Amino acid sequence: MPGQRSITEAEKLVQAKLGGIPIQHDQMAVVANIHRAASAVRQHFENSVLRGSDLTWTAFVVLWVIWIWGESETRHVAEEAGISKGTLTGVSRTLQSRGLVRRADHPTDGRLVLLSLTEEGEALMRRLFPEFNAEEAFVAAPLSTEECRSTADALRRIVVQVETHGEERRLSLLDGAEPAPRRSGRRAKP
Repeated sequence: MPGQRSITEAEKLVQAKLGGIPIQHDQMAVVANIHRAASAVRQHFENSVLRGSDLTWTAFVVLWVIWIWGESETRHVAEEAGISKGTLTGVSRTLQSRGLVRRADHPTDGRLVLLSLTEEGEALMRRLFPEFNAEEAFVAAPLSTEECRSTADALRRIVVQVETHGEERRLSLLDGAEPAPRRSGRRAKP
């Protein structure tokens, strides 16, 4: 993309800047490239297959979660989609206004909301997912079938590491304290 450095250029700049600092470069490269790959893939999908359906990546993931899991509580959809409940509220309202998602009160707990796909949402996902999967194949084309399996397995192990031990690690890094609240949009004073 114009104005952006290639991944190779970025890695050389990082090595030049951090080469003398005793850090774990290979592990840093894994995490940096996970982020970079996720951003590149997301942008590619939003600018290609999702554009025709006027969907963002997040909206597609919400539709996918509901399509696969069926009617679900909003908290579960947010968790599976990897977004906050506040973000889900906005996304689900947009999808509802487009006739793709239905919101309903939980039958036994009035505090909870259930999300499900409408017939139009189901039809969209049945039509869209094969196109989405064709782009998944395009993105993974440089890898052999075995490399795809190996990469997917390695990424699963990373997810399990964070899901299993992340909270314990966070507590040890913060000496058991809760993290300070985030400052929304404000910069810390020097």
